[in-house]
Amino acid sequence: MAKAVSEEEIKSGGVAVDRLRSLVERIERLEEERKALGSDIKDIYQEAKSAGFDPKVLRQLIRIRKQEAAEVEEQETMLDIYRRALGM
Repeated sequence: MAKAVSEEEIKSGGVAVDRLRSLVERIERLEEERKALGSDIKDIYQEAKSAGFDPKVLRQLIRIRKQEAAEVEEQETMLDIYRRALGM
């Protein structure tokens, strides 16, 4: 038996309007939250800078902390090899 199609679906070209609206609104809310979080993070970096910390180094530390220990060790080993090769 065929599913009954509502008049709303006919008007919208078969798109589930309520579901689409819900998805779009959820994405918009999350985008706003991400924007607010980005602003909060920026404020924390500014606070760190005011306290005498280097924001670039903090970003690097955060990136390193996300990595696996073995991966970090391998990168540091390669960096050391390259530095010695360049006489640094």
